[in-house]
Amino acid sequence: MTFGAQQQTPRNRPPARGRTRRFLPLAVAAWVVLEVWLLTLVAGAAGGLTVLALLVAGVVAGSYVIKRAGRRAWQRLTRSLQTTPGAAPAPAPGESGGNALTMLGGLLLMVPGLLSDVAGLLCLFPPTRALLRKTVGRRLNGYAPGPLGDAFQQARMHQADGKVVQGEVVREDEPPARRPDGPQLPR
Repeated sequence: MTFGAQQQTPRNRPPARGRTRRFLPLAVAAWVVLEVWLLTLVAGAAGGLTVLALLVAGVVAGSYVIKRAGRRAWQRLTRSLQTTPGAAPAPAPGESGGNALTMLGGLLLMVPGLLSDVAGLLCLFPPTRALLRKTVGRRLNGYAPGPLGDAFQQARMHQADGKVVQGEVVREDEPPARRPDGPQLPR
């Protein structure tokens, strides 16, 4: 160690931000500005009460959709818990799949604005919901988000066998190992 020389340290740079993290705040701000502009345009053409009625109707419809999708998810859970282990639960008549896009559609309906209402209705309309599910599934197929990659892959398993249960092996035939910091027991 010398006192007169300064040590060269590499500059600590923050990690490079991805394109999505860089442009997401800009996209959200543009979305909000566009929503406000469309609401003022409709208010100028049809009146403020019409805009208020549209916003209230969106909140009511969105809460109904979310409540209905939540009930369906709860019924599916109870049906799957009542079936025998190893057997796939039989789908109910008229049930086509998960509730994620339905709940997203209800949430988008509840967000104030006309563009979010249109996006929510696209998530609820069956042909566009199937198209969205297929497109998003294709994009997320090989995606493993960081340290949650293993959990993401396990959540996509379709068969009951092959699951890994985290745990610890405890052997009954060996005496327990003495802990060095533990108290000494009389023998």
